[in-house]
Amino acid sequence: MESVLTEWLSLILRWLHVIAGIGWIGSSFYFIHLDLSLKQRAGLPQGVQGDAWQVHGGGYYHMVKYLVAPARMPDELTWFKWEAYATWLSGFALLVIVYYLGAELYLIDKSELELSPPAVPAIAFASLLLAWLLYEPACRSPLAGPDVAFALIG
Repeated sequence: MESVLTEWLSLILRWLHVIAGIGWIGSSFYFIHLDLSLKQRAGLPQGVQGDAWQVHGGGYYHMVKYLVAPARMPDELTWFKWEAYATWLSGFALLVIVYYLGAELYLIDKSELELSPPAVPAIAFASLLLAWLLYEPACRSPLAGPDVAFALIG
């Protein structure tokens, strides 16, 4: 019964991951297009990089891009973050369900090294944590300056 539940959960998470990834990529492409369509015009408020007019669904949109937050922010602000969060969280959940819970099938080769199924996910998770703990300060250090050097170190 546990295997059937794991399979269904894996299937649901895979579809969530794919759909959230499509949403994330789609909104990223939209904002790339928006940035490329911005025009510098006379009379734009200070701090504005450019604006663009768009039409969709019978309505007109006037997009204005500020390089820094304007002096007065609106009461309601739309954030395009949930696509990225859903993609990341569903991907991590898939990592746990497919690889960490299925460690004996995907991560353990008893002919190479005798490890217990709980030890392998612990090692894998500790490796991810250690990599993040090293990567984060490296991004904030002077090493992050030259792109090629940082890429080689990474």
